[in-house]
Amino acid sequence: MNILNGQSTKVKSMNLKSDRVFGLDLFRAVAILLVVLGHGSHFLKDTRFSDFPYFNMIDGVDLFFVLSGFLIGTILLKEINKEEEFEWRSLFKFWKRRWFRTLPNYYLVLLLNYFIVKWSIIQGDILQFNWKFFFFLQNFSAPFFDFFWESWSLSVEEWFYLFTPVLLLFFLKLYSPKLSFLLVVLMMIIFPLLYRVYIFNPAIDDFWYDVTLRKVVITRLDSIAYGLLASWVFYYFKSQWEKLKGLSFLLGLGLIVFILNIQTSNTSFYNQVFAFSITPISAALLLPLINSIQHVDGLIPKVITHISKISYSMYLINLALVSAIIRDNFAPQNEIDGILKYLLYWILVIALSTLLYYIFERPMLKLRGEDR
Repeated sequence: MNILNGQSTKVKSMNLKSDRVFGLDLFRAVAILLVVLGHGSHFLKDTRFSDFPYFNMIDGVDLFFVLSGFLIGTILLKEINKEEEFEWRSLFKFWKRRWFRTLPNYYLVLLLNYFIVKWSIIQGDILQFNWKFFFFLQNFSAPFFDFFWESWSLSVEEWFYLFTPVLLLFFLKLYSPKLSFLLVVLMMIIFPLLYRVYIFNPAIDDFWYDVTLRKVVITRLDSIAYGLLASWVFYYFKSQWEKLKGLSFLLGLGLIVFILNIQTSNTSFYNQVFAFSITPISAALLLPLINSIQHVDGLIPKVITHISKISYSMYLINLALVSAIIRDNFAPQNEIDGILKYLLYWILVIALSTLLYYIFERPMLKLRGEDR
């Protein structure tokens, strides 16, 4: 009996391991490393490494958006193509799983942000904190700033999780799952794009460009929708997805090169309207090849997988709870000190995120039946 139980446990463990796709872990790890790299760059100011990493980088948040759309889309496509009808009960089950994944960490870090600003541990405007943060409304249609800055992207994702399945449920009453899903994708892509055209402002400065265009929910939902579109192609056109993965990857890289080298102002129509579409499109084009990398063994792949697992915790704590605390209380005094503070920043982000993942995030995930 013990031998059988042991074999069963071993098989179950192997199945859990095979659930992870290394290529997607790599994609997620690159996304969070880009974010953390950007938020820590100020420590290297006035040092010999002030221009590190010495090349332009795409926005890591866009990679997160596309990956979220792809993963959520894959889940929804499986649900709506089951024999049983996709209904409100299915919706609540979907939301429950997403909320166990995102809300516990978010609310914990939100409260920590409140206290470190209230107690003047970091600079910030405590008056910005209000009930809207508990319902992800702080940047739904208007900007916010100077408090828990990084929460802007979480609002985009949460509203995407709400809108998409509700629209899907509506269209499924009228059309096939394949057409219904595509119609939802098109709506989520077209309406934010048209809204950005509507609010185009050639007199905007860089700060207001960032908070009113880049960080508002209704201007950015299409970023996730391109990942949703990728999941639709993957589900319904798998042979073409596999056959063209190399070409798709090259096109994605080509678009990234274009994005990193085009010289335009934030006052331009391109930057305010189309730039928010082109980066997610380039990321989505990378997915067919990336998703085909199922498993890779070795120390470096294990490190990458770990970074992927703790990426949500890293995203939540790296800016206010690590970077800002060091900046506002232990500002670098000279070049060597700046370099050491930069290294300390990375060590603390990874160490504290690992701790948060294992003592809080992972137990929350287990409540929904998984720890990914």
